[in-house]
Amino acid sequence: MRPVLAVLLATGAAAGATAAVLQPGHDAGAPPRAPVQRPLPAPDAAPPRRPAALAAELAVTTRRLDAALGDWNPAGQVPRAVTSLALYQQRLLRLMAARRALGDATLARLPADVRGFAADTVRAQRSLAAIPRSPGRAPPVRVVRPAPAAELRGDYAAAQRRFGVPWSVLAAVNFVESAFGRIRSASEAGARGPMQFLPATWRRYGMGGDIEDPRDAIVAAANYLRRSGAPAHLDRALFSYNHSSAYVRAIRRFAHRMAADGQAFLSYYAWHVFVRTAK
Repeated sequence: MRPVLAVLLATGAAAGATAAVLQPGHDAGAPPRAPVQRPLPAPDAAPPRRPAALAAELAVTTRRLDAALGDWNPAGQVPRAVTSLALYQQRLLRLMAARRALGDATLARLPADVRGFAADTVRAQRSLAAIPRSPGRAPPVRVVRPAPAAELRGDYAAAQRRFGVPWSVLAAVNFVESAFGRIRSASEAGARGPMQFLPATWRRYGMGGDIEDPRDAIVAAANYLRRSGAPAHLDRALFSYNHSSAYVRAIRRFAHRMAADGQAFLSYYAWHVFVRTAK
């Protein structure tokens, strides 16, 4: 793979925002003290490079993010604290995926409440990285605001009821194909929309909908996967969607995590868009 530079395109995190935490050693029976204002991670905060320190940082960040997600109404915009914490969590996990020895040593040191999410995510990212890139110049990237998380979650559920394809699989495809609809560029092959359909395929499975509309695209993907063998033969259906075993493994990992942990969908939704460009 050519040398690349990760360029952050999504909305910048708030480096100066803070989150309140209790002072360590505070006696629950004593008069309350003023909370300590712990700064949120800066967008360019340097991640630790040793397994024990990286594991500790990821555990703290993931727990803080989970707490922030609990205060978020997913029918609205992503809050400032969620944006900052999700970006830092994403950067830590990207480092673990890219540097295998460091990542594996870090996974072994994570506490149980964080290890499952981290392991599924890192292994899914490694699978995606193993997919050969299309030759030639990548098309310009266009990023838009996605549909609200609660609206997408409802669309996945409705498509599952209609076609029997698990909501978490549809969410994983939406995540991998377009970062939940943030990326609206056509692919090198001409695939378009939140679920990246080729126009010819859309005419067959889109049922008269709009290829750029999130709800229509999710329903069309469920239709396609059902007619390709899902849910009984899900791997075969996913391979038909994208002819890569690594793609199938990545979708399976992300879907498993979102099905096992409802917070995982919101964490992934709050992640940012990175684009590979030549140095």
